[in-house]
Amino acid sequence: MWASAQVASPRILSRWGCRLCSQTSSNTQPSHLRTQEERAKRRQAQEESILSSDVNDDGVNWSDKAKVVYPFALKPGEKKDCTLPFPQAYSPEYVEYGWYQWWEKQGFFSPEYHSKQPHAVDKYFSFCIPPPNVTGTLHLGHALTVAIEDALARWQRMQGYKVLWVPGCDHAGIATQSVVERKLLREHGKSRLEYSREEFLKEVWRWKNEKGDGIYHQLKKLGASLDWSRACFTMDPGFVNAVTEAFVRLCDSGLIYRSEGLVNWSCALERKTSVWQDADNCSWLSAENGEVAVSTTRPETMLGDVAIAVHPDDPRYKDLHGKHCRHPFTGRLLPIVTDSMVDMTFGTGAVKLTPAHDHKDFLLSQRHGLPRLTVIGGDGTMTSLCGQWLEGVRRFDAREQVITALIERKMFRGTKENPMSLPICSRSGDVIELLLKKQWFMRCQEMANQAVRRLVYFQTDLVGSPDTSVSKEARERAALKFGVNPEAITLTQDTDVLDTWFSSGLFPFAMLGWPQQTEDLNQFYPNSILETGSDLIFFWVARMVMLGKELTGQLPFKKVVLFHSLVRDKHGRKMSKSLGNVIDPLDISGGVSLEKLQEKVMEGNLDAREQVLALEAQRKDFPKGIPECGTDALRFALCSYKAQGDDISLSVPNVLSCRHFCNKMWQTVRFTLRALSDAKFPTPLAETHPLSGMDRWICSRLYSTVQQCERGFQSYELHTVTSALHIFWLHNLCDIYLESIKALLKSKDTRERQVAVSVLYHCVSVSLTLLSPFMPFLTEELWQRLLPYSGSDRTVSSVCEEPYPKSSRLEHWYFPKEEEDFSLAQEVVRVTRLLKAQFQMTKAKPDVWAVCTADQTEILERFRSPICSLAQISALHLHCPEAGLVDSPPGKASAVGMVEHSLSLHLSTQNTGISERQRAFLNQRREKLASKLKQAHARFQTHTCIDKVPLKVREDMKNKIRTMEQEMKKIEEELASSEDMDEQ
Repeated sequence: MWASAQVASPRILSRWGCRLCSQTSSNTQPSHLRTQEERAKRRQAQEESILSSDVNDDGVNWSDKAKVVYPFALKPGEKKDCTLPFPQAYSPEYVEYGWYQWWEKQGFFSPEYHSKQPHAVDKYFSFCIPPPNVTGTLHLGHALTVAIEDALARWQRMQGYKVLWVPGCDHAGIATQSVVERKLLREHGKSRLEYSREEFLKEVWRWKNEKGDGIYHQLKKLGASLDWSRACFTMDPGFVNAVTEAFVRLCDSGLIYRSEGLVNWSCALERKTSVWQDADNCSWLSAENGEVAVSTTRPETMLGDVAIAVHPDDPRYKDLHGKHCRHPFTGRLLPIVTDSMVDMTFGTGAVKLTPAHDHKDFLLSQRHGLPRLTVIGGDGTMTSLCGQWLEGVRRFDAREQVITALIERKMFRGTKENPMSLPICSRSGDVIELLLKKQWFMRCQEMANQAVRRLVYFQTDLVGSPDTSVSKEARERAALKFGVNPEAITLTQDTDVLDTWFSSGLFPFAMLGWPQQTEDLNQFYPNSILETGSDLIFFWVARMVMLGKELTGQLPFKKVVLFHSLVRDKHGRKMSKSLGNVIDPLDISGGVSLEKLQEKVMEGNLDAREQVLALEAQRKDFPKGIPECGTDALRFALCSYKAQGDDISLSVPNVLSCRHFCNKMWQTVRFTLRALSDAKFPTPLAETHPLSGMDRWICSRLYSTVQQCERGFQSYELHTVTSALHIFWLHNLCDIYLESIKALLKSKDTRERQVAVSVLYHCVSVSLTLLSPFMPFLTEELWQRLLPYSGSDRTVSSVCEEPYPKSSRLEHWYFPKEEEDFSLAQEVVRVTRLLKAQFQMTKAKPDVWAVCTADQTEILERFRSPICSLAQISALHLHCPEAGLVDSPPGKASAVGMVEHSLSLHLSTQNTGISERQRAFLNQRREKLASKLKQAHARFQTHTCIDKVPLKVREDMKNKIRTMEQEMKKIEEELASSEDMDEQ
């Protein structure tokens, strides 16, 4: 393609597009291409999974029962009447109604309110919510952030800390611009450029008031205890002032500068962008004349080529150093330069340079003083440098014209497949261009080094800033620079400066009033922690750290940066509006039909293929829609995942399971209220001393649970807290303790019953307080129902004001031996239930004989009553020769169950008879035992076993054979007894 000038050599083949700075061989595939291929394969596999999978049957049965609603309308902020009859079952809509507005009116979420509480401490806890983009709505990823952060905020308040959690929205520059532009074009037929800056900003504010209120509504429905009096939007006047002040300071220090450089440019938006998604392009074009051949993926940029680069040590081009080639379209002479950045093992080892449209070429142009020719304009049309034949032509039309011109000149050689990454603007769907623009840039290396050094070692005091008028200062500076009267100067604000992440990076201190030395800034900065998604480490966290250190002298976070995992859909895809797979958290808490879900996809801005995939995924994942799970269940489910583990694939059945847990809590409080109504008021916690073994066990389990909650919160491992609370309430409190005391609550033993009622009340009350950070609505509703029984000295009006339970207040409830001993009782219950199930005796209440040691006898004697209640047996007989207990089981006792430590159970059926199904089971069991005994005897009697097997192993084998023989004997006796009864 290139005609040589001042070159005496014959033919030069130059493969354009060769890589720079690479030491890999020519047959090694670049790592970024391998990554692109892997991503493409993964994306294809996910799409095939969606299209080929069957309708999801999660096995969860749910029904749209008539919802229970609160029967009266409330005025804004009015408290619900909790003396109304207690509904039979848990209803999220009933529970969540009215509480948030009451919390707000009471001021529970402001740091000033909690500083007045009796348990207040002179410490603060502050952090900001990662401000969501004002253009969108919250999805499950945001809900995870809210669930974690609100749990931490509520826990710290209950610890007595002065907590400030600031809400906010980000104006999301390009996203907002593109959305508002489409809206104006659709409604008024006008583009952004037809509006003045002030007029367009008014439209943006109108859009923000509509969408921002929607986001704030979602946050309130999720129960986020944010201080709304301090809500911050990145286009608020105060925040804009902070951005301007930060810009001026950084510019004065030389960290922000204006220079010509390559930027990612969206021709559709006519502005730079930092957001794109990848597409694939595989075209490869070639052309040649009698002298030189080239290859390129961008024929339309050939008009901007300014030089050819070769490696200085490449022997093929030694004679060409300093020579020139002539451009066939423009006739320009192109120098042949040498540079060690060229990879001479790739292609022909020669590289064409287009500095105005390629990053690496731009670097080479700086080193060699080459011109930079912009051949594509900001609107996507070719510039006058291309000549009249291409000037004003759209870039992709120009590509076709260049190819046609090559063919006409007989320079077109053909095409070849070439995998590459093509940047696509996710906002406009436009192909991103690299264009040379006068832009503002920030030097980050030194700020990054300073931030890392401070993060590792120490922090300094806050550096303040004076209250100045930036516009006045700018006018004075310009007047001084140009030597004119300030009044003679007209200043115009640059419309394209730094990206949105710059202003977002100021959020931790700008939200507190910086650069003014406000009381909030002095009291709550640096923030205590930052909690956010792991995908924002580079985009947001790094910028906050650098800007915070540079502008305030301190790191923005005092303690820790806590990253949580990403929420993905069932097919492993990150939730994204561009994929149509986002789920509104309110659709899970309130329930939604499949039709409504699909309407939301249709209303979106998806391309045709993504829309088909999104609709099909919804149809298969939610064939019956999403049931009403409730906000508390959703929050509890989200916090139950390990936040710092693998990405979360949230399933609706998991949330629905948490809803069932909410109903279990509801029924437990109903049971507790009935018990309280038949007894005296419970004694205070400090004065409640458990009497029975079961009382001591549940009290000790509560103490241990409180300890687990303390450790989990302190280490920010919320999943350990939710797990401990779930186990305690569901398995310890409901499955064991409640079942074991039902008979006691009906007895006439007033003292023992009163102690049990007090223990039950405090277990439930303390557990509700422990659960409050995760389930604010349900715990408030249930706590209020228990409030009348709390005593007249109660000074708090909400569970929000309750001190978080501390293990130090429950030390008198710690009985470690009781917890250890009860494990044996639990094992006896488990084996008894298993035996009853095997012998089809689930409805019967047989007697059970336990052959045990003296130590086991003491434990089982202590827990005899709860064992009978939990195992549903008539009586538990203990057989222990050591202790003088020789109450042997009668002859008509069916099979033996081994527990532990050689303790055996004998299940009596003498008073229950034996059914045909039981007889069939016994016969089947006898046949299996006979086969096992035959094999065991055969192995044990071989010479190899006798000679080579260790004595201990032989003894173990003997014991196993003896046990099987005893069980066989029992089965034979049971079958014989049943035959005698049949004959009689």
